[in-house]
Amino acid sequence: MTNVVVIGAGLGGLPAVHELRSLLPKSDRLILISDHSHFTFIPGLIRVTLGMASLESIQIDLEPHLKRLGIEWINHKVTALNPHTQTITVEEGETVNYDYVAIATGASFAFDAIPGLGPHGGYTQSVCTPDHAIHAREAWVKYLENPGPLVVGAAPGAGCFGPAYEFLLMADSELRRRGLRDRVTLTYVTPEPYIGHLGVSDVKNAKEYTSELLKERGIETFTNAEITAITPDKITLKTGQQLPFSYSMILPSFRGAKFLQQLPDVANAKGFIPVNPTYRHRDFPSIYALGVAVALDQPDKTPIPIGLPKSGAMTEAMAVAVAHNIAVASGAVSAPFQRPTLESVCLAEYGETGIVYVAIPVLPDPSLEEPQNSYALKGRWVVWGKELLEYYFMVKMRWGLGMPWFERLGLRILFQVNIAKPYTYTSLTTTS
Repeated sequence: MTNVVVIGAGLGGLPAVHELRSLLPKSDRLILISDHSHFTFIPGLIRVTLGMASLESIQIDLEPHLKRLGIEWINHKVTALNPHTQTITVEEGETVNYDYVAIATGASFAFDAIPGLGPHGGYTQSVCTPDHAIHAREAWVKYLENPGPLVVGAAPGAGCFGPAYEFLLMADSELRRRGLRDRVTLTYVTPEPYIGHLGVSDVKNAKEYTSELLKERGIETFTNAEITAITPDKITLKTGQQLPFSYSMILPSFRGAKFLQQLPDVANAKGFIPVNPTYRHRDFPSIYALGVAVALDQPDKTPIPIGLPKSGAMTEAMAVAVAHNIAVASGAVSAPFQRPTLESVCLAEYGETGIVYVAIPVLPDPSLEEPQNSYALKGRWVVWGKELLEYYFMVKMRWGLGMPWFERLGLRILFQVNIAKPYTYTSLTTTS
């Protein structure tokens, strides 16, 4: 019997454990560890914050869900991992042994990097977690009673900019719907080198479509901007300029989970895990990583440092590849290892319209001579597409599916995106 553990029950962890359940024999022990009692579709939290959806509509109660699928569940936070003894320690001291572990812990948030940043002890809002969204929703309701300057953006080092653009433009649309837009100034402040960069350079039409949309909506923008301090009503930039606000949503930079930050032989200084092309740890063959937990360097040397986006589409592709590779390494599946391509589709809802950003790939591999084809498309259909995607994703999570063949086929037909490809480097087949 093989013991396989997945740490994290988010956009990477839950698809990974679903995929593993379909690949591993029933005699293998499959365990999911998470300190959250519910799965949450994180991209839906913007709509929750703005009062356009309920939190319950984008959540799944994990206990009955996992029990139905025959997956063990440990509802505690991981406090330690020992790669030498292959053990995981959770709160209250319980120890779990593993033959393979997939780390899908998502991010911890560097709110402490800027004085006054964040919803807990700071003065800005966030849409990164359900708790953040609830807090931001309460502040939004109060803000609507007496609206004033609205500032949205991202902190230096941030890598995920899509939610900031979505929040900004969906808030603009909501204020217009309520007849309040003429009482509000909207400002976008970002470390990106230009509007529409979103952490990935050279995406055809992305700069033009995104910047034109912000101009049409009368939104002032600050690029190459470094936020240094935040008070209850002002954001200060490194240039000394101050931006007044009545409501502000600023995305933080990310770090890895706390227990990973304490494991220098497993993760880097920020708590991100170095992996080989199959997303197996470079030094510990029993450890795999996916999603935000993976160490991916930003190739662009921008004036203000930014991270590389690890989108939901990328995370799910990593989850599928990691599950496959664990099944191959354990002997449950006879097939070549797979490498995630990091080809990504991001559907961004911008009020009455939207933009789909397609990056093929997000992070080119210089050792592989592969065609690159990154582009953006704009239209009302993107909003409908995102709504359909959210509905479909929640349905397949409730059914316990990973990424079915027809979904992979659809991505290839619609966007020319392949989520994973065979990887047959011989040294990988000799370690397990």
